[in-house]
Amino acid sequence: MLRNVRRAGVKILATQKKTNSSDASSAVRIIKKYPNRRLYDTASSSYITLAEVKQLVIDAKPFAVRDAKTSEDLTRSILLQIILEEEMGGVPMFSEAALANMIRFYGHTMQGFMGSMLEKNMQAFSDLQGKFGAGALPTLGSVPNASQFMGSFMEQSQAMAAQMQEQMLNAFGMKR
Repeated sequence: MLRNVRRAGVKILATQKKTNSSDASSAVRIIKKYPNRRLYDTASSSYITLAEVKQLVIDAKPFAVRDAKTSEDLTRSILLQIILEEEMGGVPMFSEAALANMIRFYGHTMQGFMGSMLEKNMQAFSDLQGKFGAGALPTLGSVPNASQFMGSFMEQSQAMAAQMQEQMLNAFGMKR
């Protein structure tokens, strides 16, 4: 925990040891959603905006959004709302064809596999981004090896899809 310390008239931030073993930064932050659609951050004891929730996501801070009355988990709903606002407010990430294909998988026997595959691909892409450094992936043409980078990601993605297909076939007792 940080605290302000004054030395010779200068304000200094100093680290203060915690007395208990639980780390507050790793605790799940609870945000309550009220019927008037306002979001209340219980950690800061203040109302926050959807943009501030988005920043929590970007900063990888764990949080959960709960209905203030029923305590129902609304986290996914809020995340989808953030995605919707992002998609409407600039350059969309998903094409109409991609969105239509996602919708087609709802209720399909492959729905669980599709969700798992998307999640693993997003994680693989995020891991590659972390390895690249500086928090940004190269754009094609801006870095000489960007095509190799994206090619490597696509190869990993295809290998993951093949592995999932193999697992699915094994789960249904079917062999190639």
